[in-house]
Amino acid sequence: MPRTLHCLVSGRVQGVWFRGFTQDTARSLGLAGWVRNLPDGRVEAKAQGDDDSLAAFREKLRQGPPYSSVHSVDCNEIDDEPFSGFSIVR
Repeated sequence: MPRTLHCLVSGRVQGVWFRGFTQDTARSLGLAGWVRNLPDGRVEAKAQGDDDSLAAFREKLRQGPPYSSVHSVDCNEIDDEPFSGFSIVR
């Protein structure tokens, strides 16, 4: 069973293509899961995969796309059902 990370990203992360960036990053790393905006201005993501890919994913979230300004990335490992693909959830 792959490992699953649940991440909350705060800062200027909505309206700056953060979800698309997250989806592209996850797909390029071979991760499954999803990403969505939260009403409080944060972005939430779940990603499943191997240790190296999840570490790279977390680092990319800290960087964000060009117009974002990431203040914090809080990720915890959780138990979850396997995902198929990586999608943007509304």
